[in-house]
Amino acid sequence: MTISDLLDLDPFSLPVREREGILLGGLKDLTAYHHDHCAEYRKILRSHGVEPHAVDAIGDVPFLPVRLFKEYELKSISDEDVFKVMTSSGTTGQRVSRIVLDKETAVLQTKVLTKIVTSFLGANRLPMIVIDTEATLKNVQRFSARTAGIIGFSIFGRDKFFALDEDMKLDLEGLQAFLAKHAGKKILLFGFTFIVWQHFYQELLAKAGQVDLSNGILFHGGGWKKLQSEAVSEMEFRERLNAVCGLGDIHNYYGMVEQTGSIFVECEHGYFHSSIFGDVIVRDQNDLSIAPNGERGVIQVLSLIPRSYPGHSLLTEDEGMIAGDDGCACGRPGKYFKVYGRLAEAEIRGCSDTYAERAR
Repeated sequence: MTISDLLDLDPFSLPVREREGILLGGLKDLTAYHHDHCAEYRKILRSHGVEPHAVDAIGDVPFLPVRLFKEYELKSISDEDVFKVMTSSGTTGQRVSRIVLDKETAVLQTKVLTKIVTSFLGANRLPMIVIDTEATLKNVQRFSARTAGIIGFSIFGRDKFFALDEDMKLDLEGLQAFLAKHAGKKILLFGFTFIVWQHFYQELLAKAGQVDLSNGILFHGGGWKKLQSEAVSEMEFRERLNAVCGLGDIHNYYGMVEQTGSIFVECEHGYFHSSIFGDVIVRDQNDLSIAPNGERGVIQVLSLIPRSYPGHSLLTEDEGMIAGDDGCACGRPGKYFKVYGRLAEAEIRGCSDTYAERAR
């Protein structure tokens, strides 16, 4: 079964055991392809004695540390086939990842993202509030993870309204007018976690009762480290937003520019879910062996999307825990897991967190 075949299926269909054979075949093919087309990747595999076609299990698919993309431009395409270059988040002075895309990979990212998000939103495009400033959208040829997030989620919206001005101040009058225009309709909201908290929630709190978002559904992501340092938990984040504006349908998502499109969305029971387009593994922090379900470790993410660069199997710098296989109370089959944030020694790199650092 190819990724084109998978695009015809519900992204959260198929139990774990059925997925594994499909994913293993696709990940082996990608490992062999990048081995043949990316000299740096080939050197890495050879230095570790890895033979691409000898991989027998998903847990054996070789992974790259995600930080490697900050040090090298890894690509499996010619310069002539470069369609766009994406960069990760980073505070001043930090190196950022540079992810090289061809048109095929860029299109595949959009198709997979669409399948995953519409399973939560439905197929119809919704009036959309972007909790950010329109000034964030600058260079579409070479854009950041924050820009990519806004552009990516904008395909699910129509009649978009940017809730913040260039000074990151809430446009309350514009927001109220937008909501009056779309009264009674379901509204999509999108933003990065710290920006939603600092520039949307905090300003709404000062104007309590003036905005009703009970018909809204919020997708947010991009890092929790800054909020955790302010003692704001995920539960409190949800409860405070609900209290100030009636916004109760809230979904965090976990993803990164190094695997754009292949996101993990949080269900109504607070767990992130893998889709049929990828997988997640948690590894012991000491020896990188696969940790049993229920134990914390380093998150490894796998995706069938990356064709233009060897990013199909990455070891992140995040801590997580696999809660189970196929057994979430929400009814979605597949692995479901928790993300606890950045490892203690890891640099800040989430969109929300790096923005917060720059804004200090």
